[in-house]
Amino acid sequence: MATYQHARNQSLGALEEFQITQYGLEGRSQGARFRVMVYGPQTVRISVSRQPVFDEFSYAVVGEPQATTVNWEEDSRAMRLTMAGFNLEVEKNPVRFRFLTPQGQVINEDEPAFGTAWIGEQVTAYKTLQPGERFVGLGEKTGNLDRRGEGYTHWNTDYFAYPTNADAIYGTHPFYMGFHNGLCYGIFMDNTYKSHFNFGASNDRFASFTAEDGDMNYYFFFGESPAKILEHYTALTGRAPMPPKWSLGYQQCRYSYYPDSELLTAAKTFRDKQIPADVLYCDIHYMDKYKIFSWDKERFPDPKGMLETLREQGFRLVVIADPGIKREAGYAPYDDGVKNDVFVKYPDGSYYSGEVWPGWCHFPDFTDAKNREWWGNWFKGYVDDGLEGFWNDMNEIATWGQRLPDLMEFSFEGEGGSTRRGRNVYGMQMARATYEGTKKLLDGKRPFNLTRSSYAGIQRYSAVWTGDNIAEDEHMLLGVRLVNSLGLTGVAYAGPDVGGFVGEASVELFARWIAIGAFTPFFRGHSMINSRDAEPWTFGEEVEEISRNYINLRYRLMPYLYGAFAEAAATGMPVARSLVLDHTFEPEVYDTRFQNQFLSGPFIMVAPVESTKHITKVYLPAGKDWYDLHTGQRYAGGQIIYADCTIEKLPLYIQAGAIIPMQSQVQSTMQAPEAVLHLHLYEGDQVTTYRYYEDDGDTYGYEQGSYYRRELRYAGNSLQLGEVEGSYATHFKEVKLYLHGFAEANQISVDGQELATEAETFHYTEPITQFDPVGEPIPVVEQPVRTATFAWTTAAMVINIG
Repeated sequence: MATYQHARNQSLGALEEFQITQYGLEGRSQGARFRVMVYGPQTVRISVSRQPVFDEFSYAVVGEPQATTVNWEEDSRAMRLTMAGFNLEVEKNPVRFRFLTPQGQVINEDEPAFGTAWIGEQVTAYKTLQPGERFVGLGEKTGNLDRRGEGYTHWNTDYFAYPTNADAIYGTHPFYMGFHNGLCYGIFMDNTYKSHFNFGASNDRFASFTAEDGDMNYYFFFGESPAKILEHYTALTGRAPMPPKWSLGYQQCRYSYYPDSELLTAAKTFRDKQIPADVLYCDIHYMDKYKIFSWDKERFPDPKGMLETLREQGFRLVVIADPGIKREAGYAPYDDGVKNDVFVKYPDGSYYSGEVWPGWCHFPDFTDAKNREWWGNWFKGYVDDGLEGFWNDMNEIATWGQRLPDLMEFSFEGEGGSTRRGRNVYGMQMARATYEGTKKLLDGKRPFNLTRSSYAGIQRYSAVWTGDNIAEDEHMLLGVRLVNSLGLTGVAYAGPDVGGFVGEASVELFARWIAIGAFTPFFRGHSMINSRDAEPWTFGEEVEEISRNYINLRYRLMPYLYGAFAEAAATGMPVARSLVLDHTFEPEVYDTRFQNQFLSGPFIMVAPVESTKHITKVYLPAGKDWYDLHTGQRYAGGQIIYADCTIEKLPLYIQAGAIIPMQSQVQSTMQAPEAVLHLHLYEGDQVTTYRYYEDDGDTYGYEQGSYYRRELRYAGNSLQLGEVEGSYATHFKEVKLYLHGFAEANQISVDGQELATEAETFHYTEPITQFDPVGEPIPVVEQPVRTATFAWTTAAMVINIG
């Protein structure tokens, strides 16, 4: 009697045949085909399929395979390929993949019994857990920095007020790094179906990654450090272009500012109170009945005039864009969308309808190039009004009911696929359509583009914010981890809603959050409808002063911050950097007490702490000394210290040897700073280098060489300034050098010519004068420094300090 056959685990069997190819190796085992392709000296792709052909489609990957002349070695047990720094073994019976150092040490290997296997349509790669192995990455995932012992699902989801342990939320970034025994590697599974990652959750035998359909398709990266692995990963998936400089200033949002007088009042208040800011936002209430590509004519009767007024005050406006096109005859985007057949369909050819803010809507299929172009062209009215910033929301796709049908059909550039394949990339492709369309319309100017939903490679098109968070201390610290983790997956431009979107922040929480936010890549305050006002001045005079202090500091640090974005564009190194990148094998980095600490740019360490604490422990990483930013006190690395963290003082530390460029105070990036660059040098025992960078901050001229870049190298008592690269003329005419921690710095010379020096006091933040118990300003420690000023020429020069 026949019995019903239920799906059971079926793994790759013995090798049956193989052939060497231009890019690597192809073979067949019992039940499946596999392929090895070389993508770079330290990057190799593994594909396993039960289809007659491999799935070649990817929205994430922009790198190309590289022809290899390396000979494979073969014996009775395995095929072996030698790569730069590692070897790949393909075992024959059964087929398993193993990555080894040249000395034979295991970097990563298939679990011997399971390897790559299917249960029905679901395909999984099982990897043996190595002793002491830690895992980081996966982008926008809650939980701890170290993923060991946890499991995660990728299925982009609109999750309002998500708890701090929620999974899944808005983004899919299926890339992680593993560390053990002094070795580092990375794995990126490029499959857009719902996926699952298990790092030894509920078992002590294996880590695994699973896709619910499609091929097993992953890339393996090896490098001497996480930074090098990240460089390889972003060479494969692309790097963020330089953002418009104005988008790096402080941004203020509310759900919602309306009518136009509210926006204009907010702008005027920022200027009257001398709190720097560059950007204001319009949420959904600016639209006519929530319909995209429209303005409410009563609330915003003259958008172009309003935008001109804001620009005169040094502000840009960013408007929200939701994908739902209201199903309404006579509404031009709807009629035009039907005419051009741009909407997602059911299998019977009818358009899918889902209910969202405007009512019942159709949704463009952004996996079709002609539809992306259609969407982008509709931004012409916004651009003609003067808009340069755009905010992609509700793009998971979010609809009332939160049950998007699985059977909807997507183009995938003519290849086809269902919702199961398309959901995780829908938001990315919407953001792509917005970016490409507005970039074309802005005719050489950089648009600012922001998205909630994302997939690997999103950094090429958009910044990412971490969605509808909550005004709680736990969420503030979670936001730091989310941003750091996004940085570890190639997304350099990211940030949370400062102050919390849902609920109402306390006075102390807002003060702490805005101090932390000043050091994150994307810096936006945001609050939801029917909650208290949440601009910096609404929390009282003390918090207003604290906010002004830290926002001022961000603007003074703009040359340093902009340089960090230039490094991200060049190498993929994030702006907010988890300590894992430089201190991979220090266990304190993963300690839950210290896992939120990060570097803002290469040299400034931020130690986030709850708003309820007045003293906290901070871990100072080993191998270098650290200076307290507030006091100038120097500490040896490799120790845990106690730090004051009263409401006005966020623990901040500067790495010994740091080279930090700053500018004079401005109220927006549209205001030119003084022509003196303030260059801060911190005495240290190690050689440090810093690549100073400028461009016009507005166009893509830097791609044709219109930039100003030079390498600064500090060693001992010498600071060397390399020759200038690029054709852009620097804004700065002079450099004022500040020497921190130099015991004897009475003589400073440039190319042998002695400079006049001065003894000064310096501080990064201003005294807080409000609400001190005895009515006196809260003191700021004045740091004694020696300064000297010299011309900022294009020639190489050497500065000696004695």
